[in-house]
Amino acid sequence: MIKQVEGDILLTKAQAIAHGVAAMDPMNQGLAKSLHQEYPAMHKDFHHWCHQHHPKPGTAWMWGGSDGLRIVNLITQGGGYGHGGKPEPATIQYVNHALKALHKMATREKFTSIALPRLATGVGGLDWTEVEPLIEKHLGDLDIPVYVYAVYHAGMQAKEG
Repeated sequence: MIKQVEGDILLTKAQAIAHGVAAMDPMNQGLAKSLHQEYPAMHKDFHHWCHQHHPKPGTAWMWGGSDGLRIVNLITQGGGYGHGGKPEPATIQYVNHALKALHKMATREKFTSIALPRLATGVGGLDWTEVEPLIEKHLGDLDIPVYVYAVYHAGMQAKEG
């Protein structure tokens, strides 16, 4: 069940927050920056994983916090490698594959709920009218709440219920 909400995704009650990044992303913009600041261990672990696995765009990696929160880094952008590497814009193909990976992960890990932003439309540069149908296609049949944070309001908890 997909529900569009308004608020601050960092205040979500969802078990997992999914967001778009590049491999080795510096996480210095947008939601990635906020997650990096809130969970510095996630950023460090993500870079370690990228060094070991050299993931391709369209894949996903999950980090688990001690409080039970899961952060899923969806690799929706290319680039990011190299000292100070800058992520490339997202592509619909990468988002499509990353959402497939998120669906598999949500099923395998038995997520109870997922929150995600208007994926790949900020720093990623894609148009929401192209991304929204992919979210519906890949996550719409999950038997859990999927909260899409359609409008950001800093410090405001969304009405997810």
